[in-house]
Amino acid sequence: MAWDEWEQLKREAADRQPATMRLNQVPADGGGSPSPQGDLKVNQQDLAAVGDSAFKLFDRLGKDGRDAWSASQSAARDLKTQGFALGGALDHVQERWEKQLKTLLDACSHISNHMDYTKNAHAGDEYHIATTVSSIATLEAGFSEGTRRR
Repeated sequence: MAWDEWEQLKREAADRQPATMRLNQVPADGGGSPSPQGDLKVNQQDLAAVGDSAFKLFDRLGKDGRDAWSASQSAARDLKTQGFALGGALDHVQERWEKQLKTLLDACSHISNHMDYTKNAHAGDEYHIATTVSSIATLEAGFSEGTRRR
């Protein structure tokens, strides 16, 4: 294919595309939103359920997530001693499992603690029945602000 032919194909493809791009979102003036305060709602039962699930997962992972650790380490050591490459591979898998388990435990802990904090922080507020957490625009602004700080 010659360069001119390639350029022609690119022009034809560009001509078939619409001149503007339309994003699938609500206009900045808030059109379409019945509530000026936001559209995300949460209640204390929701927060408690999420926090409780995260705590239960943290607890079970902490107890059961390392059940095979001792046996895996022993098998890896024995296989390495006998000259099998599988011993090193098993050791590597066990190390990766441990790293992933710690990451998951940290995430569960963070979620559980955050739900407890949120519940306690708003316990005296008018939020205890149903809370408007934020509007999508507020969330987007928060994410944008977070990326500017980095």
